[in-house]
Amino acid sequence: MRICFLVEEQYRRDGMPVDVIRQLSAWGHRVDVLRPGGSLLKLSETVRAGEHDAWVLKTVSGGPGLTLLEAAANVGLTTVNDARSIRGVRDKALAAVIAEHHGLPVPVTYAAARPEEFAEIPAAAYPLVVKPADGSSGRAVRLVPSPDRLPTAGEEGMGGMLIAQPYVPNSGVDLKVYCVDGELYATERCSPLHPGQPVRERQVPLTAEVAAIATEVGAVFGLDLYGLDIVLGPDGPVLVDVNDFPSFRQVPDAVARVAWAILRLADAGPNRAGTAATAPGPGPFAPGRTAAPVGGAA
Repeated sequence: MRICFLVEEQYRRDGMPVDVIRQLSAWGHRVDVLRPGGSLLKLSETVRAGEHDAWVLKTVSGGPGLTLLEAAANVGLTTVNDARSIRGVRDKALAAVIAEHHGLPVPVTYAAARPEEFAEIPAAAYPLVVKPADGSSGRAVRLVPSPDRLPTAGEEGMGGMLIAQPYVPNSGVDLKVYCVDGELYATERCSPLHPGQPVRERQVPLTAEVAAIATEVGAVFGLDLYGLDIVLGPDGPVLVDVNDFPSFRQVPDAVARVAWAILRLADAGPNRAGTAATAPGPGPFAPGRTAAPVGGAA
């Protein structure tokens, strides 16, 4: 197979996707890497040629990569994840509305163009978690204890659309759940709101309740490869974020599993969005096994 990766500067040395690209190449597949925002692209040749079996996006939320992925999808090319699904989770304001509409457990969400506008939120709703609607990797997430402590528009990350949600009391440990080819994995890690909390990042068992939320997220947003952040509040698990193509840290054989999933999705074609999430089943890897090369014409 021939796969095109869109990789922006921030991720050019990250294991996801660099190691995945190496794995696919080692299996005999051809991988081309485009760096949107870092080179001149002749769109008529790059997007319309149809030379690739799938396009894969690993870029920052506000970068130009998603536009290129959407262009590929609009001319009938296969994208991983589905380009429409990525847009739905990268805009956190939109994602909150979609999640709430489908009954997922998300906090009440407010949106504003300037952080000082959140002062209109009743004091009883504080503390608030304030973050950019297009943020990623915990960038510019603020825990605001009271209206008089709101950030200002001039502070880092406080430009553009912002969202605010009431803080969900928790132990300071976030649960990151990953979906790879229909299989779910959970990792505990320190919350960006509690950076001083001593937490050893490790894989942990999934409860049935959290697994059901994770599976529903894939179905609702039409995602195949994704992650979600869960906090365990006093009333149960709460969904606070969804990410397309995350780091997959602590997932056993993550590189080979993700590479396999990309090939399977490429082979399935452009109309398969969410198939892995809605039809989970055993993957091609036994626990603890090192992945073997997979099929597909090189």
